[in-house]
Amino acid sequence: MSTFVLVHGAWHGSWCWKRVRHQLQVKGHDVFTPTLSGVGERAHLLARSVNLHTHVDDVVSLIRWEELSDVVLCGHSYGGMVVSGVADRIPERIRALVFLDAFVPESGENTLQNVHESQRSMLIEATMKLGEGWKAPPIPAAVFNVNAKDRDWVDRQCTPQPFACFEQPLQLSGGVRQIRNVSYIFAAGWEDTPFPRARERAKAKGWRLVTMACGHDVMLDMPEELTRELLIAADGL
Repeated sequence: MSTFVLVHGAWHGSWCWKRVRHQLQVKGHDVFTPTLSGVGERAHLLARSVNLHTHVDDVVSLIRWEELSDVVLCGHSYGGMVVSGVADRIPERIRALVFLDAFVPESGENTLQNVHESQRSMLIEATMKLGEGWKAPPIPAAVFNVNAKDRDWVDRQCTPQPFACFEQPLQLSGGVRQIRNVSYIFAAGWEDTPFPRARERAKAKGWRLVTMACGHDVMLDMPEELTRELLIAADGL
């Protein structure tokens, strides 16, 4: 039996993991899918003060207070920033690290530095016009090529996220480099993806690389296949 902590990306919540969570649980594994402060069912905590450090604290606190160890930690999209910070702070608790179509930051980088200029400009403009200058509105599911059946549902479920989460740099102390079992899963089925850079970083670091032919929300498009890859990561294969 393994212990999985699955961290969602921007604008999402625990809800996006329900298919993968169920499949892992029926196989006997412990699965935690925390919702980060200010989004999903924690949208009532949306505030200017919520930032990347808040979200790292969310997950570190879950692991510590649930007394978890030997964790398979997976971060999707923006969640790659979060799990990098978590793994850097408590590497002794992490068995395996999985970046799911996610950012792979170097120390001192923020999310905005890891997207295309056009994406950065669009996000800033939308936040200024629709989010009172500090709330980033969700990007439509169609942009991420979420499967047609789930698009309307995903758009209903997603909530605004503090822009500070994308602005704040992540400072790493080197703890994350202690983790040897690291995988990168690249979603090849959507246009204008900012993640080829992250994939190249993963390749340069010698991580296990997997490509999946689906949209960005892999846990919705290919839950069975993703479950299989998480189990492979847990086994260190």
